[in-house]
Amino acid sequence: MRGLSKDPAAQIGRYLDAADGARLRLVTNPRNSLARSDYNFAVSRIVEIINGAGLSPWKTPVSCGYGENAQWRLSLLPPSSSLEHDLSDYEILPADRYDFRGELVGERVLKEGLGAPVITVAKGVDFKDIDNYGGAGQTAFYGLTAVVRFHGRACELQLIDPLAEETVTLGEREYPLAADFQAPLALAMSKVDMKKFERSGMFAPSKHRRTARLVRLQPYHPDKVPVLFIHGLGNSPASLVPMFEYLRNTEEIRKRYQFWSFMYPTGVSYPINAAILRTQLDQMKVRYPDHKDMVVVAHSLGGNITRLLITDTGMKLWDSYYAQPPAQIPFHDETRKMVSEALIFEARPDISRVIFSSASLRGSKTATSFIGRLGTRLIGDPLADDQITEQALSHMRPEVQALGRKHLPNSVDILDPDSLFLSSINALPINPGIPYHTLIGDRGKGGNLDHTEPVSTDGIVPYWSSHLDGAQSELIIPSEHWSILHPLGMAEVKRILLEYD
Repeated sequence: MRGLSKDPAAQIGRYLDAADGARLRLVTNPRNSLARSDYNFAVSRIVEIINGAGLSPWKTPVSCGYGENAQWRLSLLPPSSSLEHDLSDYEILPADRYDFRGELVGERVLKEGLGAPVITVAKGVDFKDIDNYGGAGQTAFYGLTAVVRFHGRACELQLIDPLAEETVTLGEREYPLAADFQAPLALAMSKVDMKKFERSGMFAPSKHRRTARLVRLQPYHPDKVPVLFIHGLGNSPASLVPMFEYLRNTEEIRKRYQFWSFMYPTGVSYPINAAILRTQLDQMKVRYPDHKDMVVVAHSLGGNITRLLITDTGMKLWDSYYAQPPAQIPFHDETRKMVSEALIFEARPDISRVIFSSASLRGSKTATSFIGRLGTRLIGDPLADDQITEQALSHMRPEVQALGRKHLPNSVDILDPDSLFLSSINALPINPGIPYHTLIGDRGKGGNLDHTEPVSTDGIVPYWSSHLDGAQSELIIPSEHWSILHPLGMAEVKRILLEYD
């Protein structure tokens, strides 16, 4: 192959020879693991050469061969649903060329089977302009599996979505379809600086207030239940990647569910982020009117956002802050809209179940500690809009103004267990039609379940803050704050998803 390095068509021809030879061995012995490995390796190299040489077999078949060998005619069939756009907008990279390591990368788990796992990477376009729900930042990463089918000397390279298909037919036989569910997520994390977004979204939230968005982590499918993951304070969807990988390695999960995530600047007060999410969920319903009711899996501050999705406030929350209804207060339109959406809302009718993990539903004394006070000063006003801040504060009830607040509460302020917002929202019931579950971390030191010292805590959020009466299940996990990534936490999320629709 090194001798043919300057002739990609000849290289592809040799690899097609190898793939065809492996295919013929599989005809006589479908369990021949060496033949399957040879086939998969050859297909991976074909994909690699096509990408490296800039060939476009999805536009025009490529003639491939060497010396006196008969010519192969290779065409590429794009997937029917996964890549909704021109393949010219993507690089197609063989997954077996990558070895991923890092704190959010677990052990590499491959689904054994026929085909070469590949990673498609959008290039040359701002993917958000193409698909507002797709991609990570300005690009998109997705995993597919390549197979080559032979029809005499004509052959077709096809890209198959392993989240949509579990098997593949080659000749007259059906085989498990190979897959690598880790590779596209890990490559995305290596290329997109999510840590930068996490820091900036936490400590410079006013720059990112309009960047909060729903992200679809796979092609939309009307028959699959959306699972919406909501990350916590100072984090991003990248922090939940081990959970995505773990769940996708279960066939029944792949068949029944599709994954979404809400990415938001965590320094912004969570009622504002919840209002943004409600608007985006409304837009999602317009885009996908047939989507099934969703399951929400929320960690830490994401649980506080979720609490607002499953609660009817009426005017009770508003009345805690203002003595007059919105229409009677001389707000500018933008102020009235923002404050009203943050304080007046109804439970979402499109949520079927919620899983809370280490949720700071009643706040945490960490918010009032030295570290919390320092964080509050660093974050400052989450809006950096003097007009909105002045109007929202100046028309509040006198007893609220007497608290002496100089800016609207940011994400740390509002987690003070004595905050007006927390006490008001926790006085309202969760919509009785929405079942919920709780995962609660305990560092292994034990403690009291109420406010009596020493309290049971995950190191950041105490048991009394995360506990919810009426939960269908509650699991105390021997972990610190990341109960959702503890093996018992991940297994519990999986159990709930498999047990309920």
